[in-house]
Amino acid sequence: MKLHELKAAPGSTKSKKRVGRGVGSGNGKTAGLGHRGQNARSGPGLRISFEGGQTPVFKRLRKVGFTNPNRKTFAIVNVEALNRYDDGSTITPELLLEDGVVSKKYGIVKILGKGTLEKKLTVKAHKFAASAEEKIKAAGGTVEVI
Repeated sequence: MKLHELKAAPGSTKSKKRVGRGVGSGNGKTAGLGHRGQNARSGPGLRISFEGGQTPVFKRLRKVGFTNPNRKTFAIVNVEALNRYDDGSTITPELLLEDGVVSKKYGIVKILGKGTLEKKLTVKAHKFAASAEEKIKAAGGTVEVI
């Protein structure tokens, strides 16, 4: 079989409806749009949220909450994720990004204290949870705030 031999399955394609081609076609004159009214006119018509003039649902519902435009979002790394590195190594945000532990969209790295740490590491990050700091120091490592 070659590309030029391919055909659509029988009945899977329909020919386009040709409107406005005379009264005898069944779709002449008004071209299937009926007489007058908004839906018979050219142009964009109604927006999706239009509810016939009644107050739309987005205006009826109460507006709550606040989004802080200056919010800082952290890339979170748990202490247990640091066990993948060798004893005595230095962990930096760049290394974590390179190894795929954090994603690029978060610039600030915070180390949290979930899990246990079995290796002696030097961890450099922007923020540390108190429990994470304790666990790193208990394993014989050091903590550096960037």
